[in-house]
Order: sequence, then C-alpha cells, then structure tokens
Amino acid sequence: MFLLLKIDWDNKHFSKLNCFVYVIYNLMYQFKRKQLVKTDISTCWEFFSSPDNLSKITPKYMGFDVLTDVPDRMYEGLMIEYRVRPLLGIPMRWITEITHVKDYQYFVDEQRLGPYTIWHHEHHFQETEEGIEMTDIVSYQVPFGILGRIAHPIIVQKKLAEIFDYRFKVVEELFNQKK
Repeated sequence: MFLLLKIDWDNKHFSKLNCFVYVIYNLMYQFKRKQLVKTDISTCWEFFSSPDNLSKITPKYMGFDVLTDVPDRMYEGLMIEYRVRPLLGIPMRWITEITHVKDYQYFVDEQRLGPYTIWHHEHHFQETEEGIEMTDIVSYQVPFGILGRIAHPIIVQKKLAEIFDYRFKVVEELFNQKK
C-alpha cells in the first residue's frame, strides 16, 4: 500500500496526503464467522449471552478469567472485566461493555480497555429449520499504526481465527454431536 503513497510537498495537496496517511495508519478490519447450533433459540441465547460461558469457548492457553461479578441476564451498559493472556502468556486486562441487546436476536460488546484500538463484536442469532444460525461479526482496529498493520496478518488475524476455530469445535461438541 505504501507504493500508492506519492509525496507531494505542494501545500494544496498536503491535506489529501494527511488523509491518505490517516487511512493507512487507521485501517479497520472485519472478521465474520457463521455456525449452525443445533438447539432451540432459548438454549442458544442463554448459553452465548452469559459471560460466565466465555471461558468454556476460549482456548485454555489464553488464561481467560472473568473478574467481574456478572448478573444472570445481560443488559445494555453492563461492563465486564476480564484477564486474558493473548500473547506469550502476558496477562492483560480487557474491559467490554454490552452496548446493544435485543433478546434472542443479537447483542453487541465493545472494548473499553484492552489490546485493540477498536473492538466491536456483534453476536447474531437466527432461527432456521436446522437450528440456530449464529453469526459473529467483529470489526476491529489494531494499535501501533503501521507496526500494527504489519503484525495484523502475521499475528492478530491468525490468533483471532484460531480463537474462533477453537470456539467452533467446542460448540460442535456441546450442541451438535449426537450423544
């Protein structure tokens, strides 16, 4: 992308250059994942909308711990604090806020403190004949400007896919395998 950057020191083009550089350094990414969950909407919603179940669907090596006492039902404005070790076992605080909830349809959590510059995670639930189609849409921005952009495909994107792959496997075991 830097090959597209043409430096023009003429003042009338300087603001365009600044805008272009801002786009380079502040790129948003989006990750989407769908999974069929073979259960009813009530069971699916109760499981995935409970922060207490996050540690069950997160890889063990991440050391994911919910530090906040959470209520039985989530609500808009709920702040949840976690400790997570996403890289090299280094502990990090992560605070998210539940910003939107429409029971049995979707909820959104947004990072307030943590490893990303921006983290906006939509959780959608759609009833189908086979079960519940669960869709996650994560829109995020990595920190550290161009260094973050370089690290994104090497570390961040792979780690995010790895986490959701693990979750897919656990959900298959919990809900989709015949017992």
